[in-house]
Amino acid sequence: MTSDVVINTDPSSPTRRLRPILREPKVTIGGGFIMVLIMIAIFAPLIAPKNPLDQDLMLASLPPVGLAGNEPGYFLGTDTLGRDVLSRLIFGTRVAMTVAFVAASLAALLGTALGLLAGWYRGRVDVAISRLVDVWMAFPPVLLSILLVAVFGAGLRSVVAAIAIIDWTRFCRVVRAETMAQAQSEYVTAARAVGFPGHRILVREVLPNVVPALLALVSLEMGIAVIVEAILSFVGLSVSSDTPTWGGMIAEGRQFIYQSWWVLAAPLVALFATVLAFNQLGEGLRRALDPVLRR
Repeated sequence: MTSDVVINTDPSSPTRRLRPILREPKVTIGGGFIMVLIMIAIFAPLIAPKNPLDQDLMLASLPPVGLAGNEPGYFLGTDTLGRDVLSRLIFGTRVAMTVAFVAASLAALLGTALGLLAGWYRGRVDVAISRLVDVWMAFPPVLLSILLVAVFGAGLRSVVAAIAIIDWTRFCRVVRAETMAQAQSEYVTAARAVGFPGHRILVREVLPNVVPALLALVSLEMGIAVIVEAILSFVGLSVSSDTPTWGGMIAEGRQFIYQSWWVLAAPLVALFATVLAFNQLGEGLRRALDPVLRR
């Protein structure tokens, strides 16, 4: 009786490729925190102890747990309208995560496509795209985002579109530089000698080698998107006032900082921790995927 045992010894298997990433502490800590936020955003209606929109002026400005005057069931206290701060913070995570992932993905797609074209074809294509990037980056990003949202109209789609339209240049410049470097590699020369067409080499050979730098940049862009959305919410140009957002909570808490400081503190801590987690994840991915930094 014989049995055939197949052992996967391929060094390029997904498990082997994931090992250096999972060994990086910044990836596990930052990525773990982001996964928790994603779960909170998905299951916000089940996790939130109260309805974030319910108002009760009799319970206005209740302090958090541990301070005198707190009421049971209000872990982070209430705002000046009696709304539960913890519930609003949880539902605000939905807006932050949606903007982070969707806006960063759209900016990455647009910037990567143009960066690949500029870095691979060079010549007039590179000059035209590079000049467009230079002109686009001459505008202050925050002011441009406010202008775009004001033109498009307030709303989540407008915020996502504004961030993607602004931040594609960051991806374009990085991908262009990486593509130019990869185009000089021996594997590209060999592919050309075999007779592979240029677009096939670009998509199947060059792009996979650009992905590591792209992943790290996407993570960093997600943190930037969270900040931009908070700024737009702060000035009232993001989603409607009925939707809880971290920036909107900061704007509300700023007006009553001496009476209800926790209304301002809670979203600030959440915003700082989220941006830090995205930055740590991006730095960890860069270190784990860059063979030079791994040595």
